[in-house]
Amino acid sequence: MFKEYRHYDAIGLAELIKSGDISAKEALDAAIYQANTLNPKLNAIIHRFDERAYQAMQAGLPEGIFSGVPYLLKDLSFYFADEPIKMGSRSVHIVPEQDSEIVTRMRATGVNTFGKTNTPEFGLIITTEPKSSKAAHNPFKKGYSTGGSSGGSAAAVSAGIVPMAGAGDGGGSIRFPAAWCGVFGLKPSRGRNPSGPAQAEGWEGAAVDHVITRSVRDSAAMLDATSGAETGAPYVIAPPQGSFLQASQTAPKPLKIALMREPLFPNAQLDTEVLAVLEQTGKQLEAMGHTVEYAAPNVNIDKMWRDFFTIVSAHTAFHVSELSRLYGPKQVAKIEPQTRNMAMIGNALTAMDLLAAKHGWHEVQYQTGLFLQDYDLILCPTVPTPAVKHGVLPPSKLDEVLLGASGLLNKGVNMGKLVYNSSLIEKLSAPVLSKMAYTTLGNITGLPAMSVPLGMSKKGLPIGMQFIGQMNDEATLLSLAGELERAGLFTKPAFES
Repeated sequence: MFKEYRHYDAIGLAELIKSGDISAKEALDAAIYQANTLNPKLNAIIHRFDERAYQAMQAGLPEGIFSGVPYLLKDLSFYFADEPIKMGSRSVHIVPEQDSEIVTRMRATGVNTFGKTNTPEFGLIITTEPKSSKAAHNPFKKGYSTGGSSGGSAAAVSAGIVPMAGAGDGGGSIRFPAAWCGVFGLKPSRGRNPSGPAQAEGWEGAAVDHVITRSVRDSAAMLDATSGAETGAPYVIAPPQGSFLQASQTAPKPLKIALMREPLFPNAQLDTEVLAVLEQTGKQLEAMGHTVEYAAPNVNIDKMWRDFFTIVSAHTAFHVSELSRLYGPKQVAKIEPQTRNMAMIGNALTAMDLLAAKHGWHEVQYQTGLFLQDYDLILCPTVPTPAVKHGVLPPSKLDEVLLGASGLLNKGVNMGKLVYNSSLIEKLSAPVLSKMAYTTLGNITGLPAMSVPLGMSKKGLPIGMQFIGQMNDEATLLSLAGELERAGLFTKPAFES
């Protein structure tokens, strides 16, 4: 077996394969060995098709920048033809007949996909602890959350099973697990990567698919391969002036960076260790020639979070309704309590509620746009705390009883609207939403954002710092990330720690 496998990023592995130093079979053998060894403890991968990967290799993989590199896809929005997708749910078992467009583009790079990674039900929560496939474990500390919803992908990359894996981000779901698993995660701009053909925009454009990686250049190279409008895309955004890979290897100009300390969620608390890493990062950036100032956009955080919850609940209701139509009400009865109640609330909302929330999003976009007229980037924590133990973020047993009771009561009264207008929303959602106090700004605005592994807690858990960029300017983010990486400031992934 290729013993040094884990120490190469995806581009490095592909270069070894192309030069003949190793074969694509040796790389796949090494990945499968790591998966067989590590996944029983991590539960990062929930579906394998090793034989299909060997057959693809023997048939000849596409010649691309990642030709022969073992690869995994998040089991949520990535349709991989003829392989089941469950979306972290006991209610879903779809076998797509064709790839989603982004998978088609990823496969054209030559990656060799052999499995799907763990995710919470429908990607609705930022910890990967679904009832369908059970919890994924943080590779730094068993029994701790990987974050979500791309938790399985982040754990697999950090543990060294694969150098990169497909991931998606609707409220922080690339950046959040990247931070808690100590790897690199970029959320591209709205519209940069394709979302179809199954949908035009997930969660009103908040959701974007890309990858989680260990190296900056792998993320950049994959974005070069996947970006661009598809047939039926709602709009076309400007391509970069050069390649993203070139940007990741070029030092940025001196940047003016706003350092934002306060969480954008009511009463959210910033952990002192995370704050310390934030302040240290600001000083390191200044030492590198950048200007750092304390500043934050002027947004109404109470309304911002109510609007976000409104839009996600409406989409959840539609999704559950479609599942019921396709597979029958008995299948939908298996969805988890928090999903059922989000659907209940979504069903109780009106078109006016949805439009009012969209109008609120526009105000956040406008105010953040005004703010970024004076700054190149925003620096803030990715998550207010290091990883927490399993069981902290999903609804407690008591909360599940309350959620179940409200679902039963809904048969007699419009509980959805009552819950939506009550303080119960804040009670049940605050533990999760407060952890998303920094990431969701990027989803609401559509701005590109990345989590960079720049710190460790005293318990040995990673701490990520987030950078939010100008619209359609992933190049500056990747350029800065590359500079930080070359300066040796990235913390090591789990397998090297």
